[in-house]
Amino acid sequence: MESIRLLKPCLKPIETKLNLAIEEGEPLSPSARLFHEPNFNVHVLSIMGSKSRINPQAIKDGLAHAFIKHPRCSSLQVMDEKNNGEMKWVPTKVDVDKHVVVPHVDEQNLRESPEKFVENYIYNLSKTTLDKSKPLWDLHLLNIKTSDTEGVVILRMHHSLGDGTSLMSLFLACTRQTAHPDKLPTIPGIKKRDINYLCQYSTKGLWRYFAPIWCFMILFWNTIVDVLMFMATAMFLKDTNTPIKGRPGSEFNPRRFVHRTVSLDDMKLVKNALDMTINDVALGVIQAGLSVYLNRRFGEGKKDKGATEKNHNLPNNIRLRSSLLINLRPTAGIQALADMMDKNTEAKWGNMVGSVLLPFKIALRDDPLDYIREAKVTSYRKKNSLEAIYTFSISKLALKLFGIKTTSSISHRILTNTTLAFSNLVGPQEKVSLYEHPLIYLAPTSYGQPQALMINFTSYVNKMTMVLSVDESVIPDSHQLLDDLEQSLKLIKDAVVERSLCQE
Repeated sequence: MESIRLLKPCLKPIETKLNLAIEEGEPLSPSARLFHEPNFNVHVLSIMGSKSRINPQAIKDGLAHAFIKHPRCSSLQVMDEKNNGEMKWVPTKVDVDKHVVVPHVDEQNLRESPEKFVENYIYNLSKTTLDKSKPLWDLHLLNIKTSDTEGVVILRMHHSLGDGTSLMSLFLACTRQTAHPDKLPTIPGIKKRDINYLCQYSTKGLWRYFAPIWCFMILFWNTIVDVLMFMATAMFLKDTNTPIKGRPGSEFNPRRFVHRTVSLDDMKLVKNALDMTINDVALGVIQAGLSVYLNRRFGEGKKDKGATEKNHNLPNNIRLRSSLLINLRPTAGIQALADMMDKNTEAKWGNMVGSVLLPFKIALRDDPLDYIREAKVTSYRKKNSLEAIYTFSISKLALKLFGIKTTSSISHRILTNTTLAFSNLVGPQEKVSLYEHPLIYLAPTSYGQPQALMINFTSYVNKMTMVLSVDESVIPDSHQLLDDLEQSLKLIKDAVVERSLCQE
């Protein structure tokens, strides 16, 4: 495949001598530089199913008209040895033909399963890295008819270009509503966080004077505990060695990407019944699915295989945590990004990322709703902490004191001491089209992270897509894990419905 090459431990930037272009270039942020270290060479993928056969020329014309006008998509990342190796963004002319890959597909390879062919194509793509002599993105167009699509589009971008939310916003700014081609998609508004929302007590009497103090004390205590746990994880605190925990060097292994679409309305039903957020429901589903999956894996090799899933095979007190990266920079809206590409206006952009360590309680529960209740408590607790802000500040201080190499090593140790990565992205409320190609699903994911498992949830209209990025040497049965997640959601929804009927 043109424009890609074999994966290497390190994505080295272009080295060049000092010149006028570099002097005028904007320096890379510390977070962007971090993604150039050998153990953080992360690539972000956006896998999209097209309802119509893909017209490569229409896609190229659309990219030339809008996408490449974004400064990050039309700039090289250049290292200036004359200036202490500082890396800067240097604008360059983009040849769209060199970034768009349309592979020739032998029809004989599709006889067994078109879905498997697409899955293997993306798996092989994860063995490669982007060509650093060009802006760090490419687009792969597969005109392959599957059970639910007429073609598959794969957008790949290097994580140094921006955080996941920013890259998703950039992509959506290139789409339009299918029903109204002149309108941008709309994203559900995110409520501004109120630190004092935990103090939803009566404000009558003396309590109204003590409530703010109590709120501050809880926030302060939670933050101190979380920061200490973060530092302990950086030094010695590791997750339990379960069958899904990555091995050393997992970030260099290719990834298997699988996805499953479920009903967003089912998740909203649970959300409304238990007074929580969609993110809480997603965490509860993951907690339930992982408990069932790990119970099966721990039971492998036992004589009574028929009872493996019914028996309790889980060890006690499993420590299993997810690393959750949170963007602290106000993300540019879709309209602002669209204006930037159409009218050359400015919009906020970049990697300004803090880390949160999210614990999961792995156990078999008789009541499926217990998984959701526990997830709500965990989420509620994390919302009343400034962990992300302080971990970002600590990382920034470490960069100044110890440099990029040491900071990279510390960050890598934190991720390898946890078990998985998790993200939940909010997608468009309407059906959208990418340059006149109606999209059926959106499945963002990534590879190059140290954990053997990454789980992404992305909403789209009335659907939710669950995407797994797995290291097959650790998790060989990724479709089974997807089945467990889907079945967990069904059991939780059925429990909510049953409880509602009993109350009537």
